[in-house]
Amino acid sequence: MKDIALFYGSYTGVTRDIAKKIVGNLGADKVDLYDIGKDGEKIMEYNILIVGTSTWSIGELQEDWDSFIPKLQKMDFKGKTVALFGTGDQVGYPDTFLDGMGMLYEIFKSHGANIIGFWPIEGYDFTSPLPLYDNENFVGLAIDEDNQPELTDERIKKWCDSIRPIIIQ
Repeated sequence: MKDIALFYGSYTGVTRDIAKKIVGNLGADKVDLYDIGKDGEKIMEYNILIVGTSTWSIGELQEDWDSFIPKLQKMDFKGKTVALFGTGDQVGYPDTFLDGMGMLYEIFKSHGANIIGFWPIEGYDFTSPLPLYDNENFVGLAIDEDNQPELTDERIKKWCDSIRPIIIQ
């Protein structure tokens, strides 16, 4: 077992593909990859977590994460480091863009996790306050494959470069 795990939930495969790119960037020999719908019980085995979700429909959490929430809300994340990423559509759903990531942030933060990996809002056009850490940053990496796919790889690289010194010793 490695020290770091990435847990994701994905309907269409976009979030899964982003998760694989993040693991590839950080090093597959350093990060275990799990689908929250299949392997959620393993989440407490790790001290460093990367969690990713899409936002579905109009501001809803991806269903595998949504099903896991009752268990997640009973867990204590004190002493654990968590980095988040989310996928969404800022043009079609600007008022709920990345709300799923914001929902997960609230749970992990309220249960004691040390959150890292905030990401600047510059270059995005949305109105939802839920995925925001402050007026300048998202609570995690923001990916919009629907409208900005050409920026995805560069964003992943920069985000991974920013969290790597914290999570990989």
